Amino acid sequence: MASSKVFGLLCLSVFLLTHNSVFASFDYGDALTKSLLYYEAQRSGKLPPNQRVQWRGDSGLKDGSDAGVDLVGGYYDAGDNVKFGFPMAFTITMLSWSTIEFGSKLDAKSELSNALDAIKWGTDYLIKAHAAPNVLYGEIGDGDSDHECWQRPEDMTTPRTTFKIDEQHPGADLAGETAAALAAASIAFKDKDSKYASELLTHAKELFEFARDHSGVYQNSINVAGKFYSSSGYEDELLWAAAWLHRATNDKTYLDYLGQAGNTGGARTVFSWDDKFIGAQVLVAKLVLEGKVESSGTWSQYKSQAEQFICSCIQKGNSNVKKTPGGLLWFLPWNNLQYTSTAVFVATAYSEYLNAKHALIQCPGGIVQPKDLIDLAQSQVDYILGSNPGGMSFMVGFGTKYPTQVHHRAASIVSFKKDAAPVSCKGGFDSWFNNNSPNPNVLDGAIVGGPDENDAYTDSRSNYQMAEPATVSTAPLVGVLAKLA
Repeated sequence: MASSKVFGLLCLSVFLLTHNSVFASFDYGDALTKSLLYYEAQRSGKLPPNQRVQWRGDSGLKDGSDAGVDLVGGYYDAGDNVKFGFPMAFTITMLSWSTIEFGSKLDAKSELSNALDAIKWGTDYLIKAHAAPNVLYGEIGDGDSDHECWQRPEDMTTPRTTFKIDEQHPGADLAGETAAALAAASIAFKDKDSKYASELLTHAKELFEFARDHSGVYQNSINVAGKFYSSSGYEDELLWAAAWLHRATNDKTYLDYLGQAGNTGGARTVFSWDDKFIGAQVLVAKLVLEGKVESSGTWSQYKSQAEQFICSCIQKGNSNVKKTPGGLLWFLPWNNLQYTSTAVFVATAYSEYLNAKHALIQCPGGIVQPKDLIDLAQSQVDYILGSNPGGMSFMVGFGTKYPTQVHHRAASIVSFKKDAAPVSCKGGFDSWFNNNSPNPNVLDGAIVGGPDENDAYTDSRSNYQMAEPATVSTAPLVGVLAKLA
């Protein structure tokens, strides 16, 4: 036991010596390509002729039929076959933010059209889900019945029940996040398709009003969502939506909403599908840096709170984010990499805002320059891509060593194109889930949950805390990889 511990420490020492001063050289362009390919593997609905992930097929073609609404399309959230509107909307907001800030970089790598396609697959669905000004369908299928089965989306037999919010059953967080997604997407599409951008903006404005006028958390209305994506509040989504709507319209109404906020979030510890305060703080900080709002009062609070988070990530704050021995920012045990990826996106975007104004951050632990933020982002991306004690890429399909037993129904079962025999609900567990072989389909670009706080990773399909990827984890990295590529 002691000798293995010594060997482990020796390996870590060698890793730190060889990786501390010089970044490993990774093909960020390849990682970027794969990150967008991943979204094609997550598609629900009728797949288009230009579908690149060929082991997937059409699925969920009757979604919405129980409610008499066409709700075909959108994305499966992670390794299951449920369409959860709350994380889906956040995924689209982050894909849009990535595209807005780093569109020229995406274009230079011939990935801008793929990024816009990834956004549009989500926004087309969200538009359909917003069936009336104060009605939004927020979930298709339910996690409990879905998790009882292990089936490909193409031949799933689980119930496809629809769930919605409306005036009598509100969900300001779900409506607010969807407003943010559509407003951000409208900016991404403004120069490419102004008619579509205008349609997105109309829906975003209506959803913001719905959220503002009908408070409450959405799981009180869509109870089945609470077990899987429970929301801790709705104030953050309203600020986040207002910030995106202001950026999209320059309408003072939204600026006033932000300026009159009684709660700007304070110092946050994560930026995630549940907690968007940091996103709103960063967007307002950009306005402060640009001189579009005063650098005092509520406005300066937003900025200082955004910078507090950044300082803690770069280890120059009063309460720094924990790091694993190998150097990964460590937030929470369940799918930690989703928080790492949002943190590095914030660092990368903020470096752009600082650079544009020749500004810097005065952290408690010293001055932070824009380049320091890029160095932080690159160190975290390099860890994710394989520069870590285990030498494993946590992006599936990238490099030579990556997770092979990803917790993902479609990837873990032979493609229906190779074997069309339907996989039964329980038969999927016997034949595929419990099969100790690599997944037959490589889920290129997926970011798994990641290692534990000691850099250890178990490549096992049953280990969903570590081995399950989610759409929310990859979206922020699209922008970061575009910047680094």
